[in-house]
Amino acid sequence: MKLIIATIKPFKLEEVREALTGIGVRGMMVTEIKGFGSQSGHTEIYRGAEYAVNFVPKIKLEIVVASSMADQVVETITKTAQTGKIGDGKIFVLDVQQAVRVRTGETDADAI
Repeated sequence: MKLIIATIKPFKLEEVREALTGIGVRGMMVTEIKGFGSQSGHTEIYRGAEYAVNFVPKIKLEIVVASSMADQVVETITKTAQTGKIGDGKIFVLDVQQAVRVRTGETDADAI
């Protein structure tokens, strides 16, 4: 099993969710986060005063899938979330040692 952690722009969430559902992803965790990467934030003007926004709003997706499906999920997120502009996000893929569904006690692939 693989854990895929992706950060994307907030306005891309629904489009990415629909694309992932379309390829058979059955669940994901979504968190609103703030962060910065190569863009290092930006400046904005509010009521005539300029101020620095050091952290940019992002969405973090956490998805656990069978190892055989990981490449397809990464490709789907990449294609769907891409705008071609700085700050499109990042994707990380990690190994999952064990998964347990709390309600039923099912483990590993049966739990996801």
